[in-house]
Amino acid sequence: MLGFSKLVSSPGSLRVLAALLTYPDAEMRGYLPEMRELLGREAALSAGRLIELEALIAALASADALDTEARYVELFDRGRATSLHLFEHVHGDSRDRGPAMIDLAQTYEKAGLHLAPGELPDYLPAVLEFVSTQPPGEARAFLGEMAHIFNALFNALQERASPYASVLGALLELAGEQARPVKLAVEPPLDDTWAEPPVFDGCSSQGQARPGQPQPIRIIRGINARQGVSS
Repeated sequence: MLGFSKLVSSPGSLRVLAALLTYPDAEMRGYLPEMRELLGREAALSAGRLIELEALIAALASADALDTEARYVELFDRGRATSLHLFEHVHGDSRDRGPAMIDLAQTYEKAGLHLAPGELPDYLPAVLEFVSTQPPGEARAFLGEMAHIFNALFNALQERASPYASVLGALLELAGEQARPVKLAVEPPLDDTWAEPPVFDGCSSQGQARPGQPQPIRIIRGINARQGVSS
């Protein structure tokens, strides 16, 4: 990821939005005043959206640190609907996910950007930092290609009454899109998602039929692999 020192010295609403979606540890929260100042100075977002983002920043700054971190993990790390890993929404567990990851990582390397240790290339904050390095026209096009994912995340976060929805709303605004209501799929409990299928009872507990039953085909929208990281 790009360091916060670069974030605060380089105006850019995209980088602020990327930072707001990262784990809210003490270091991240320490830069909240600078993030607020950058958003106001650049004025790339509507007044209403800026008010929402200021409310999120104020909540992150004033809430109990442990509670804030626990809520972040519960929100973004325990379910697909609010996952910040873009290919989770596009490829799921399909075989296409691996090659897409490789292509995206290579895109970063060609741009001279490198992932932080343990960070996956489709992590949304990393993607946004990469997009922030692109010329304005290309950056807007990248955001437009991801708008359907932003919209799904926006709806999922609103359903949970999370102030983080303001970040996704801001991304849609920067992409020149408007948030639209979508029907969200009911997610199985996390333990059920990770459960192993019974032996010889079909190939998979998700998306596969038992022997002799029709196999459903799912068609999902693709995503351009030219997205995201940090330096």
